[in-house]
Amino acid sequence: MSAQKSTDAPTTAPPQEDAFAHEQEGLHKGLGARQLQMIAIGSAIGTGLFLGAGESLQKAGPILALIFAACGFFGYLILRALGELILHRPSSGSFVSYTREFYGEKAAFVSGWLYWLNWAVTAVADATAIAIYVNWFGRYNQFFYDLPQWLTAFIVVIITVSFNLISVKIFGELEFWFALIKILALLTFMAVGIWYLFFGQPIDGVQPGLPLITSSDGLFPHDALTTLIVVQGVVFAYAGIELVGTTSGETKDVQKVIPRAINAVVWRIAIFYVGSITLLCLLMPYTVYSDTESPFVTFFDKIGVAGTAPIMQLVVITAAASSLNAGLYSTGRILHSMGVAGSAPQFATKVSKSGVPVAGILLTGVVGLFGVVLNFFIPEEAFSVVVNIASFGTMASWAAIAFSHQKFLKLVGEGKYKRPSYRAPAGALLTGQS
Repeated sequence: MSAQKSTDAPTTAPPQEDAFAHEQEGLHKGLGARQLQMIAIGSAIGTGLFLGAGESLQKAGPILALIFAACGFFGYLILRALGELILHRPSSGSFVSYTREFYGEKAAFVSGWLYWLNWAVTAVADATAIAIYVNWFGRYNQFFYDLPQWLTAFIVVIITVSFNLISVKIFGELEFWFALIKILALLTFMAVGIWYLFFGQPIDGVQPGLPLITSSDGLFPHDALTTLIVVQGVVFAYAGIELVGTTSGETKDVQKVIPRAINAVVWRIAIFYVGSITLLCLLMPYTVYSDTESPFVTFFDKIGVAGTAPIMQLVVITAAASSLNAGLYSTGRILHSMGVAGSAPQFATKVSKSGVPVAGILLTGVVGLFGVVLNFFIPEEAFSVVVNIASFGTMASWAAIAFSHQKFLKLVGEGKYKRPSYRAPAGALLTGQS
């Protein structure tokens, strides 16, 4: 959506420049347009889509595509609201900084710690997903079958934390290539899937097409309560779209880069989320998918082309690693911002010479190690447990963005702030409804 020119009254209230400047102390502007564009496109394409969609399809059936579309619509509105706040005042504290500006420290304390909990628990989900993915290779080699799930999760957490402690440039490059791999994999799946759909090629003896939905159990194969529960998993799949807010404090040329990155989200949601889920519903019966295997791996396994399923499995491993990498980055910056404001322990403000908030990253890594314990005691249920917790944190984060944007527009109406040229559509009404 195109930007609009500002016609509002100039700012009369003194902006909290000092507070925002202190939040940025020690952090480096190491992210360029190339990296941020790819982070914006790929940050939310993680375990929620690559693994969680399998369980959601099994529980909800074809209606899942509409649920993804509805949640994606509101997620996009929230992201546009965040974009306006970012151009109002870029900050690595993201919406936590805006909550502090408009509602005070107590509200920032709650939203900040909920967001940290969200990503800390998501780190557990990602490490668990990678462990499940690795065990999948047990069908080819006994070593992977015998490898304890908790041990794989432990190794993954240690490696990812180590990379995040180096520099923001390392994070940016890792996310760039992770995102590129995920996007190319999804485009490959969609190209192959459309070919099978267009030419009516049977998959595992079943004819793909609309009859898979209309002639079986229809859009709603299960009761409304089961369908409603699935919404949690869908919200979790969209966790990460707000990451552009956290990156804004370390991004060069924010005024140009951020609007372009956020505007790219609308087609990402339409193609990569709704498009891929719709294809999965049209290609095979929803009952084929499971909670222990990525639906994309299931598809390539069923078409019987040698080597495609293991390759896709490697791709979904990179998707989970990307999400874990992004979560550590985000929580490190959020905790740094909160530490500066006094809402987190003072040690959270510690920044390395390369501009990395090491204390915040390490604290999140410790929670990831608690996830290793969870994988030791309940490996089968670990992923579902943490997804339910993380989805609550995501919804709380979206609410904080919506209320902050609503308050910002109220202050604009009072002549205390000036709106930037990049604005959320329909203003506070839509963000309030979200």
